[in-house]
Amino acid sequence: MPTIDTIRSREILDSRGNPTIEVQVEAGSIIGIASAPSGASTGKWEAVELRDGGKDYLGKGVKKVMRNVDKIIFPMLAGVDVNSQEEIDNLMIERDGTKNKRKLGANATLAVSLAVCKAGAKAKGMPLYEYINYLANAEVQPSIPKGYFNLINGGAHGDNKIPIQEFLIVPQFSSFKKNLQAASEIYQTLKNRLHKDFWGATNVGDEGGFTPPIVKSQELLKLLSWAIYKAGYTGNVKFALDIAATQLLKGKSYVLEKKRLPSSKMLAFYDNIVKRFPILSIEDPFEENDFENFAKLNKMVNVVGDDLTVSQVDRIKKAIKKKSCSMLLLKLNQVGTLTEGIDAWRVARKGGLQVIVSHRSGETDDSFVADLAVGLGCKYIKGGAPARERVVKYNRLLRIEEIIGG
Repeated sequence: MPTIDTIRSREILDSRGNPTIEVQVEAGSIIGIASAPSGASTGKWEAVELRDGGKDYLGKGVKKVMRNVDKIIFPMLAGVDVNSQEEIDNLMIERDGTKNKRKLGANATLAVSLAVCKAGAKAKGMPLYEYINYLANAEVQPSIPKGYFNLINGGAHGDNKIPIQEFLIVPQFSSFKKNLQAASEIYQTLKNRLHKDFWGATNVGDEGGFTPPIVKSQELLKLLSWAIYKAGYTGNVKFALDIAATQLLKGKSYVLEKKRLPSSKMLAFYDNIVKRFPILSIEDPFEENDFENFAKLNKMVNVVGDDLTVSQVDRIKKAIKKKSCSMLLLKLNQVGTLTEGIDAWRVARKGGLQVIVSHRSGETDDSFVADLAVGLGCKYIKGGAPARERVVKYNRLLRIEEIIGG
């Protein structure tokens, strides 16, 4: 099999206009290129994304990370079989030597790991999703996920006063093509309503969702219900919420809709919403270490662990033991390598959790997560609004669906 000849890095821009790292792995005539996304609402226990500081790009440059790739990682991996994914990832993990990748940077290790995977797929003559399935020794066949589509942004993702970070829709048709069509039509219907009601206020947040001047959650859910009805999809669409509650915590209470709510009142708030709307799941409903209250809500509705679990095996195992969530959000840059992401998926699946593969709010034109969701046979993918740069992932899923079916 081809061995690694060259690893080179470059500074590119992400969807927020900030720099990130792209890595190119060359093995003979085979080339794999991948980039690292960036989060805005990040959990305390995530792997570390390194930045330069200083004046360039207002301190957000990645030249130090590039040097780590060019001067440390490449010499270590030169001559290694490009299909030795686990060996390559473990070499980077061991060279870094920290739990959170603070020396090499998770943005460096992830970009290299994913570029190696893409090159490895080409070396094997396999589609990327099929190669990921092969690497994972998955007991499931590749399959097309349903989309979590972000229609309204708040919190750290929206320049507005909406406290909850994401209001999402999850169409329930059997094909991804039909689900994407439904999401697009609902999105455009909502846009027209916002344009009419708020004098053209159709600005969007980091993930392409709208940022209307509405604070109350139930008003926003009613607005989404109206858009679903007008687009002709009533009864075929469920809702999902990403609370990102750690950011709402002030002292021992959460500040939500201009009220200070202790955990018990937050639980009652969620209970009321779940009873009134078709909620499929609620993500991060309490602060990132509150396994107990996560578990209480998990008895009422599917709870998604993100800041709670940060794709880390030890925290996933704790969440499973305490029954804190029924769904896991899998973000590769929370751990820093594909191998660790597959380990997290495997532990979650063994523990009975459904896995949602997720993008980040600062994304690139890399569609890797689409192939990841298919290759791991995940039921859902979270990729932002059905618009703007987010469509890169969705369009990739459309192409894959033509090959393997829904």
